[in-house]
Amino acid sequence: MGKFGAFRILVYRDLQIRYAGTWLGYLWTLLDPLAMSAIYWFVFSYIVGAKSLGEQPYILFLLTGILSWTWFNGAVTDSARSLVVESKMVRSIAIPRYLWVIKSIGAKGTEFLFALPILILITIIFQAKISAALLFIPLAFVVQFLLLSGIGLILAPLTVLARDTTNILRILLRMMFYLTPIIYGLSDIPENLRTIAYLNPMTGIISMYRAGFWNDPNLITPVFFSIVISLAVFIVGVVFFKKVERSVLKEV
Repeated sequence: MGKFGAFRILVYRDLQIRYAGTWLGYLWTLLDPLAMSAIYWFVFSYIVGAKSLGEQPYILFLLTGILSWTWFNGAVTDSARSLVVESKMVRSIAIPRYLWVIKSIGAKGTEFLFALPILILITIIFQAKISAALLFIPLAFVVQFLLLSGIGLILAPLTVLARDTTNILRILLRMMFYLTPIIYGLSDIPENLRTIAYLNPMTGIISMYRAGFWNDPNLITPVFFSIVISLAVFIVGVVFFKKVERSVLKEV
């Protein structure tokens, strides 16, 4: 069995375990981001009254960001714990150890793809305009997968060596949610702070997911930063994982 075959089996196993014994199964993939989007849409549209926030229709704007963030948040959390949770199998099954890390990213990525029909439904309901820039979505998916793989390959060994990594990670992810243009747009960020926002690779990734619905004349800059930083994180992750793999196996 090749590496891709092993990866596919691990992803399928992950999804089976996740939905085993649930009544709604796959529908949880849709309900979670939809519920989050509905709450933020109601709060910012009717309670706070921030009519200028993001783009219209705001519910579609929220979904494009929250779906991507749901994948990011879940994949980072699961991949960080992957070597600890699967410790017995990591030691006993003769497959590359990095597959145990990126299978979590693949499983969450599959859930993300399964949830994309929500965007189609909301686009039809609100008669939102689309453009050829929808072709950025596959690129955004690939870049986000590379970014998450790099992060996972760094965090998974660190979690084995220092178990409180997950607690620190939980705080950082909560902070990063509000520092990423999810409930607001890149245009809502003051110009003097946008360069800092570009250093967050999720800024460019979410911009690519939104490009087919809203024309952004400044799209190239965040996309460039996102691709370069994601590739750099991936390379660092691969090198770091190889360097510490033996030490980690002694602790697993």
